[in-house]
Parts: sequence; C-alpha cells; structure tokens
Amino acid sequence: MRLGGPARYVAELSAPEDITKAYRFVREHNMAVAVLGGGSNVLGRDEGYGGVVLLNRLCGLRIVEEGGGKIVIEAASGELLDDLAAFTAQRGYTGLEATSAIPGTIGGAVMQNAGAYGQELSDVLVAVKAYDTQRDEFVTFTRDQLELSYRHSIFNSSEKGRYFITAATVELHRDEIEGELYGSLQAYLDQQGITNRQPMTIRAAVSAIRAEKLPDPAVYASSGSFFKNITVREDQIAEYRARFDGIPIYLIGACWEIASGWLVEQAGLKGKLLHGMRVSDKAALILINESARSYADLACARAEITQAVQKKFGLTLQQEPEELG
Repeated sequence: MRLGGPARYVAELSAPEDITKAYRFVREHNMAVAVLGGGSNVLGRDEGYGGVVLLNRLCGLRIVEEGGGKIVIEAASGELLDDLAAFTAQRGYTGLEATSAIPGTIGGAVMQNAGAYGQELSDVLVAVKAYDTQRDEFVTFTRDQLELSYRHSIFNSSEKGRYFITAATVELHRDEIEGELYGSLQAYLDQQGITNRQPMTIRAAVSAIRAEKLPDPAVYASSGSFFKNITVREDQIAEYRARFDGIPIYLIGACWEIASGWLVEQAGLKGKLLHGMRVSDKAALILINESARSYADLACARAEITQAVQKKFGLTLQQEPEELG
C-alpha cells in the first residue's frame, strides 16, 4: 500500500543459522520482531515499527518423491508460491494451478492458508518445518496439527509470532481440477471455448484473469484482495439466496463462502475514490492507493466500505492483510 513508517532494524535471512542469530539478537535486546516474505499482504502503520523486521530469503524447491502419479516437494518458505504453482503445473500435477499469480512467498501462504479460484494450500500440504522461537529449536508439524481453515492456521492465530516457517512439504497428483469451478474461472473458460482442465490450461486461465482484474503490487500500491470472503453455514445458503438475488456462494475446501467483492460492488462502491483509496473498477475486492498519505486515510476508507456492506446486507467484512505494529 506504500503507507507506514520505517522499521528500526531490518535483517535478511537466507539460511537456518541466520534465523537463530536473528532471534538471539531479538532476545538479547528484548525487541519486537516481525517476519516478511514478499510483503504483498502486509500493511504498515504511520508510526513505523520499533522492532526488528526479518526478511525471509530462504530458497529452494526439492523433489522428495515422484512416481505412481504423484509428486512430493519440499519448498523453502522464501520461495514464491507462484513459482511452486508453475513447477507443479508444468509437470502435469493438479492442486496448485489455481493459485497461480498470487504474489507472496510459501511462508506467507502457509500462514494464511492462501488460495484462490477453489484451491487452497491446505488441499496439498503435508508438513511444515519451522523454528520455535520459545524453545530455540527447529520443529516439524503435520498438516493435522496446523488447524487449517479459510485464511487461517495456528501461525496467524493461537501461535502467532512463535514460529518462523522455514519450509513446506506438498503432495500433488497427476489429474485435472475437479468439481464445480469458481464462477469467474468457469466464465473465462466458456468465453474462450476451453473445455479441458489440464493444470497448465487452468494456470494460464487464472493468470490471465488475475492480470486483467488484479493490479500488480510491484506497479500499483495495492495489497491485493483487501477483504476476506465471508464464510457461512450450509444451512444458511438458501436464506441468503432468497434474500439477495444472484449472491455468489461457493464451496471452497470445506467452507461455503460469499464473494466479498460482489458485496462491495452491490453496495455501490466499485470504482469509487475514498480518502485517496480507489475501489478497483475491475475487481471491487481490491483497494489501490492513489493519493492516500497515511494509514489513517486507509482506515477511513475501510470503515466506509464495511459500513456500507453492513447496512445493505447485514454482513461484516474482515480485512485480509496482516498489519505490523
């Protein structure tokens, strides 16, 4: 978003020993610490950050096992999620192709169980390696220990700040994406006359959709999808569809979700400029900083949007980007 003040200290970490040295410094000086991967899903406050910001630069993709129609890969947490999606889709494996072009690293993707267009990292995740800052040791978690759900894991909830994620192991299979496709993805395939669902076909389609709708954070001051989709119980779906004609509700993983971008658009805010923040005219879930000068400007824009959606639908939007400070 290109908002927020400076950090007191910044350190780049490219090896496990860098992690232990950095946290030794943190403990010795009794300082706050924050971890950044690509930083595309993080907001800074105007007062800056008084502690240490650790930049995750751990790299490497390693094939652990391949054969019998499956592949197991260990990906360092500083690798880009999009590079892992490309690596697997090019080899014909399904499970991550719909996450193509998501900006950010594997570590950030694990922390918030990143996903898009009907796929989530939790669909393929097997294990996660991390440094335990409390016990000063490296540990391994199985998938079942991570409490994964929509944009949620132990790393951004019950154990937030305790662990530095170092690597993730994923398992994918040779196949095609199954089930009902996310609305905009299916619409794109229909428009292009595409009927096959091979991983590279879906990757190309998702990449094209994102390029059209979602601003590149390296070019535009944006943190991508600003609001989380709203999760609802299955027994609530009929009620919402009866009350709000055309409301998009999809099954993502094990959760039913209402598309928050549609709610913002129906509230009449698509394309609007609010306190220097532009609600994208291509995808209403996206906020772009055109002229906002402070975090306070962003906060005012966020409040207006959430209030408008609450008034029209009785639903409360929740911010997706994490915040430093």
